[in-house]
Amino acid sequence: MTALTSDAPSSVLAGGLGFAVASAASFGLSGSLARGLMDAGWTAGAATLVRVVIASTVLLVPGILPMRGRWHMLRRAWPTVVAYGIFAVVGYLWVRHGHRPGPLTVVGAAIAAFGLVLLLNVVGGGHISLVGVGWALAAMVGASVYFVLSSDTSTGLPPIALATGGLLVATLGLGSVAAVGVLPIAFTAQTVHLVPFDAPWWAVVLVLGVVSAAVAYVTGIAGTRRLGARLASFVALMEVIAAAAFAWILLAQSPLPIQLMGAGLVLAGVVVVKMGESSPTVDGAIPTILAPETVPRRRRVFTRERRVRVPADRA
Repeated sequence: MTALTSDAPSSVLAGGLGFAVASAASFGLSGSLARGLMDAGWTAGAATLVRVVIASTVLLVPGILPMRGRWHMLRRAWPTVVAYGIFAVVGYLWVRHGHRPGPLTVVGAAIAAFGLVLLLNVVGGGHISLVGVGWALAAMVGASVYFVLSSDTSTGLPPIALATGGLLVATLGLGSVAAVGVLPIAFTAQTVHLVPFDAPWWAVVLVLGVVSAAVAYVTGIAGTRRLGARLASFVALMEVIAAAAFAWILLAQSPLPIQLMGAGLVLAGVVVVKMGESSPTVDGAIPTILAPETVPRRRRVFTRERRVRVPADRA
């Protein structure tokens, strides 16, 4: 069984954390911007469709360039790209790959989960929508698929190519369900009113597509390939903290003290999970945090015994 570890050069780990945090912050911005569009008369489906259309358009040329001469990789990896565009991480890795979580990983997950309960103010006596919970569970499954596929380097696809392909598939999928009337679509050209400022709809849509989709997905894939699906998924919990911060700044939704405590617990859980990921490798296993092309190859040295004929008079 191969151990899932994070024994990698500090530069790789630091780069992975940087990409993962940037992705979480970018994703966290999307909620406040979409809320502003919806208050201006947009439907959620319209905001989502425009978001992926802009993101796939922005990444189209940068996503094609690294594939020149390597289109066979895309033909081989098309199931991954389709799954990435259409759609619990620790449990999946345990069952599928034998990456059993260690004690610190379990403790960190429990701390982060309790922090999320406080951050979302579930125990604050507010009304809980069962429909909202259902959509949240569906989003959780999609996020799990996202991290598992993002960490897979066996396809050989560069992060930007995988993100571009997935966004194009998402554009086709959303466009199809919108065309047949399953997904309600409504646009307006009204000004979007945010607390610090008012912004034209096109500016909000542009930031929503470029920053909270194109940048978020590319940096998320790059971070996950350096950290692994398990650790990256916990770092991504910072998206909830970023979303709360942007809602505070842009929508004047001030967090309660109990939510600030929850944010601190989420960060503490991430730190504990990282400590659990720092165990040494087992049986000389190569750390999965490194991409295949960056893992140094071991040289096998063969020795051959030479037979020397000894003269009879010296025997």
